[in-house]
Amino acid sequence: MKLCMIGAGYVGLVSGVCFSDLGNTVYCVDKNKEKIDLLNAGHLPIYEPGLEEILKKNFKQKRLIFTSDLKFAVQKADIIFICVGTPTKKNSNSADLKYIFQVVNQLKKYINKYKIIVTKSTVPVSTGDKIENILLKQKKRKIVDIVSNPEFLREGEAIRDFIYPDRVVIGTDSIKANKILKSLYLPIVKKNNRYFNTSRRAAELIKYASNAFLATKISYINEMANLCEKVGVDIKDISLGMGTDQRIGERFLRAGPAYGGSCFPKDTRALIDTANLFKTNLSIVKTVIKSNEHRKLLLTNKVKKILKNKLKNKVITFLGVTFKPNTDDMREASSLFMIPKLNKLNARIKYIDPSGKKKEFNNLKNVKFCKDISSACYKSDLIIIHTEWNEFKLLNFKNLVKKKDFVIFDMRNIYSPLKMKNLKIKYFAVGRQSN
Repeated sequence: MKLCMIGAGYVGLVSGVCFSDLGNTVYCVDKNKEKIDLLNAGHLPIYEPGLEEILKKNFKQKRLIFTSDLKFAVQKADIIFICVGTPTKKNSNSADLKYIFQVVNQLKKYINKYKIIVTKSTVPVSTGDKIENILLKQKKRKIVDIVSNPEFLREGEAIRDFIYPDRVVIGTDSIKANKILKSLYLPIVKKNNRYFNTSRRAAELIKYASNAFLATKISYINEMANLCEKVGVDIKDISLGMGTDQRIGERFLRAGPAYGGSCFPKDTRALIDTANLFKTNLSIVKTVIKSNEHRKLLLTNKVKKILKNKLKNKVITFLGVTFKPNTDDMREASSLFMIPKLNKLNARIKYIDPSGKKKEFNNLKNVKFCKDISSACYKSDLIIIHTEWNEFKLLNFKNLVKKKDFVIFDMRNIYSPLKMKNLKIKYFAVGRQSN
């Protein structure tokens, strides 16, 4: 099939590259010409393991075309995927849909025969209705089907999630569109019955409901970790004891920092905004958002307590600053809250992240990016394991720090408190007893 992915960001690029690897011809469109030039040179504007190799292979075989010419791509394609961003509006909880409707208003100029228009971007309930109304005014209804097909790709594991999806959700009541999309997705759903056709509004809401539930699990286990520290229980035992119950499941029950990234924060806020529009009180989701925001402050205060409120000229090293490993995404990462706060208290911050230096910290004095783990840890007073990159899981801290008195705050519970005690290293974790 011939596909058009509008927006060569995370969703559009990963989906486009993977669709091309299934044998489709894919036109990836983006108005950012620098990004298109970068992609045509075989380089990625995002960090996603394994993606660059698949991109180069399919680009070479001419199944993957990168362009800024929307008209060309739209008229070539049979199915058009809208994959532009839907960030939170400033001073509001609502999703900003301006990029969605900019695309839709351009599409009505270029569509000249039957097309399936698919919203892959995360959009509030009834957005598909509004898109349909815009195109209906242009008498395109008979040659356009508007479908919701939310993505469920995890950053760092997106290729696996695309090839082995838990489910493919297609929101449409069009028999024709559903038949075509089922054929498109057949290579990755044929081994199991994971293709789910529902209404367009239901598909839109499934995405938000899923992300809000996962965010709830994270906030719940983080609050349980707070209690574990008070009563002398290991949160890992609680997570295991809960997670083996099939009704609950073990995933997303790992205590640590506040959730972040491109989805959970904005999607929980947008869901609250939608509920308010429909006069519905989502009190649980509201509490989750509040708990998550408080988490950043709680962990920052714990750092202050570990250093006995004497932060002036203390050297604090952050191992990882992204919101999760295997991504360069800094959106809503706890480090964006913690590092400036600690820096204001006159601590000297060093950080290392496998995905590179972060522009977010460029204007902070005494915040330094280190290119290797040795220089990052050397002579540090406190090492904070913020992101559980594999590079940080088997470190000999004594050899790295080369200092008698230093402390580790393991925010991801990677290391064993008992082993740290045996090594005579002062160690703090999340929801576990310190030594």
